[in-house]
Amino acid sequence: MSRVTISILLFLTLIASASFGKTEEGARESVYVGTYEGVINPVAAEYINHVLALAQEAGAAAVVIRLDTPGGLDTSMRLIIKDITASPIPVIVYVSPSGGRAASAGVFILYSAHIAAMAPGTNVGAAHPVAMGGEMDAVMKAKVENDAAAYIKSIAEKRGRNVQWAEDAVRKSVSVTEREALSLKVIDLIADDVPSLLAAVDGREVVTGAGKVVLHTKGAPLKEAPMGWRLEALKALSDPNIAFILMTLGTIGLIAELYNPGAILPGIVGAISLILAFYSLQTLPIDYAGVLLIILGIVLFILEIKVVSYGLLSLGGIAAMTFGALLLVKTDAPFMKVSLSVIIPTVVTFGGLLLAITWLAVKSQMRRPVTGTESMVGAIAVAKTDLAPRGKVFLQGEIWDAVSEEPVREGEEAEVKAVAGLTLTVRPRRK
Repeated sequence: MSRVTISILLFLTLIASASFGKTEEGARESVYVGTYEGVINPVAAEYINHVLALAQEAGAAAVVIRLDTPGGLDTSMRLIIKDITASPIPVIVYVSPSGGRAASAGVFILYSAHIAAMAPGTNVGAAHPVAMGGEMDAVMKAKVENDAAAYIKSIAEKRGRNVQWAEDAVRKSVSVTEREALSLKVIDLIADDVPSLLAAVDGREVVTGAGKVVLHTKGAPLKEAPMGWRLEALKALSDPNIAFILMTLGTIGLIAELYNPGAILPGIVGAISLILAFYSLQTLPIDYAGVLLIILGIVLFILEIKVVSYGLLSLGGIAAMTFGALLLVKTDAPFMKVSLSVIIPTVVTFGGLLLAITWLAVKSQMRRPVTGTESMVGAIAVAKTDLAPRGKVFLQGEIWDAVSEEPVREGEEAEVKAVAGLTLTVRPRRK
């Protein structure tokens, strides 16, 4: 009996072991996928840090960062590279979709990845540092260039990628297609999409912040890590074009509130817009000469409301705001500057609104009063008695005392010249 029991127990143990083995073999850790498209800035650094933290907390097999960027801020780039280097989970940077690129700061991020991949129809390169603080002299340019070259060379050596090409990308701004990048050992592979990418890297060994890790990613379930509404909003606010528009809207709101105290809504909208504009500006390398020119333009527009300059102040305001917008962001990178297609419509619209306000203000000042004694001047009265020189006239439904230097007969019309108390000074109406 005991032998039978033992045999049954052994049989059940074998079945359980086989079932457990199959479960473990069939189980696949998920792969987290993050997507970032745009300028590398503090929002990009926060987002990628968030994706890596989610993946680490979930014990993911790997993280894929789909990247399409023209470049961006050096400080944000270095934060991203630090997070990738320290990650215990393999990080795959995948330049996609087709038509995308990894330029400037994107080259550094691609090089820092444990696995670097590109989609067909993409390109990488042009990593020469650009001035983010205005013009640099020759010595400073050499220092910045040497620092960037040394940084990317150290990353390339750590990841076993083409060191010479990396230095040329910084010093000579070279750029290559995905196939050229693969032949030059700039990247590890080309993949059409994320599933084929994960299948291609399955079984590869990489060195992470926690040591050597073998990738088991073929057929792994994908978990998208979207940016979320907060980071999407902050990303939009980091656009210099949005910053300029917000500054303009804030100014219009405050001017409208000052011109019409008590309206409340324009003041609230203006204050919120300016606060958001200030947040946006702090994420950009700002030239204070541009800010001062924009403020000067605003002051000139306000003066146009108070001082009749026949449009000269408005023209000066438009010129000041236009030049201020062009100088607002001090960088050589075109993707970080305010676009002319935004500057011109915004300034013209802003100037047009203020000119309309000025015209309404002047029109209201020139309009004849419709109440009070001032409204009677120029009005036509009818003589109730002969005025020689004193008598009575009928005006606005009332009988008034009137005096005229020229005789006016009863029933004739007279024009009011002045009002003194309850007496009107009139003259015969000129026909």
